[in-house]
Amino acid sequence: MIEKSPARPNAVIFDWDNTLVDSWETIQAALNLTFDDFGKERWDLIETKTRVARSLRDSFPALFGEDRWEEAKNRFYAHFQAIHLETLTPLAGAHDLLCALRDGGVYLGIVSNKNGDFLRSEVAHLDWGHFFGGVIGATDAENDKPAADPVHLAMGDSAATQYENLWFVGDSVVDIQCARNVGATAILIGEEITGHGDATNSANLSPDWHFPDCEALVRLVKSFAKVL
Repeated sequence: MIEKSPARPNAVIFDWDNTLVDSWETIQAALNLTFDDFGKERWDLIETKTRVARSLRDSFPALFGEDRWEEAKNRFYAHFQAIHLETLTPLAGAHDLLCALRDGGVYLGIVSNKNGDFLRSEVAHLDWGHFFGGVIGATDAENDKPAADPVHLAMGDSAATQYENLWFVGDSVVDIQCARNVGATAILIGEEITGHGDATNSANLSPDWHFPDCEALVRLVKSFAKVL
């Protein structure tokens, strides 16, 4: 139970996968098909959830080696492209959350470590593009999340006041790191973060607020309108 609520935001940057849409099974399927291609052991869903957060250019060299990671990236993208739109599912309450924030005049953007072209095709597939001022994926900025670069790109020409109470809403420790790097309030949606070793024991990498799902967060957002 949250005893005190975060202040009403002027802008909100969202992660995408497993923050607004359910994509774990799609990501796991594409990864495991790529592992099959390279003779590596498959991951179960728990391992996928634990280990997937950083962009491919940051994570694949360690998984596949410096000499083959780009080949693995191309295989993964081919597998992912074949299935991602047909399996795309918004999380419960996500659309209502976006509507409530938009209706309250809050600037919205997305910063994801998903390939930018795939990300924007998914946003378009759901007809959600009108919600967002900026939709930024992996490699769109000079550095990927958790660096601050993609957040600044997603914020575009937003006024300085919108940075003064900026939320970063995501589901992983990388999202919390990104929030810290840009000076935003870190809001975690979904399961509590585990399996990241000592990092999660640091107060700096604990979220400022934790909500079990989008439906819980939208109730808070709607309460802001009642006091304005």
